[in-house]
Amino acid sequence: MSLFLKNVGQRFGDKQALTGITATLEANGVIGLIGPNGAGKSTLLKLLATLAKPSSGTILLDDVDIVRQPQKMRQVLGYLPQQVPYDAHVTALAYLRYIAALKGIAPREADRQIVQTLGLLHLNPSNSTLLGDYSGGSRQRVGLTASLLGDPQVVIVDEPTVGLDPVERIAVRNLLSSLAQTRIVIISTHIIEDVEAIASQLLLLTDGQLHFQGTPAQFLDKASGHVWEYTLPRNASLPTSERIS
Repeated sequence: MSLFLKNVGQRFGDKQALTGITATLEANGVIGLIGPNGAGKSTLLKLLATLAKPSSGTILLDDVDIVRQPQKMRQVLGYLPQQVPYDAHVTALAYLRYIAALKGIAPREADRQIVQTLGLLHLNPSNSTLLGDYSGGSRQRVGLTASLLGDPQVVIVDEPTVGLDPVERIAVRNLLSSLAQTRIVIISTHIIEDVEAIASQLLLLTDGQLHFQGTPAQFLDKASGHVWEYTLPRNASLPTSERIS
């Protein structure tokens, strides 16, 4: 399964959010989408998730135009937005069972998938604790579980590790890395360590344009001469660090 983007653009009024995005995304390891704030990452993910239509260009899932036939993508999609929608007055299990029902998953199978995925994410929800009482990181993991119900073949996650502690982040990374062996998995994040740990392909967006697509090793080669690393001695003075910056 592959996603093909050709000359994809998106305009909001007078603002050109994306320009001429052309890329091929395949089920061959995690795809990391990186770039500064305002680069267009979330906009691109929403187009891929068919939550919006591009102003120009074509997006194909294999040979299906998902701009014209968005239901073809939605049938195989698991999507985690940056802000997870939830009802503060229901439990995690009730919420997940509701999402499973919307996806047409039988109750027994739904419970099996819920228990399995929550376990992989180190989350054991109480039958009485409401989602409104969960930490942001716990709600994020509940949202990720919801997006993975139904065994989607395309997984798109926007900032999946925000609010998670190091152990929880590793659990999320391990799960996404495992899924990416047989599925298209796209992750957008500001946490470079996450991308460094699991991404086998990188896309760099800047000012709405795709400036790089390739492996992390190729990215480092291209960045050679533009990035420096310096380790300060333990007894370095503040003026020393200021001169370096």
